[in-house]
Amino acid sequence: MPAICAVCGKGTTFGRNIRHQHSGRWVRKAPRTNRTFRPNLHKQLVFAGSDAVRVKICTRCLRSQTKA
Repeated sequence: MPAICAVCGKGTTFGRNIRHQHSGRWVRKAPRTNRTFRPNLHKQLVFAGSDAVRVKICTRCLRSQTKA
C-alpha cells in the first residue's frame, strides 16, 4: 500500500540534502543528493458513522480529529 493519508491525501514528497562541507575549495558548489520526506502515518481505528474502520492516518489529521 502506498504511504498516503486516508483523510488529507498527504504522501511522499521529494527534496535534497545539501552538505555543509564543500568538496575542497569554496569556489565549488556543495554536493546535493536526493532524499524523500515521508508522512508520519499510523494505523488507527476511525469511526465512520456506526462502524469502525482501520485506516492509515497522518498524525496531523489524528490530532485534528481528537480536537473536533
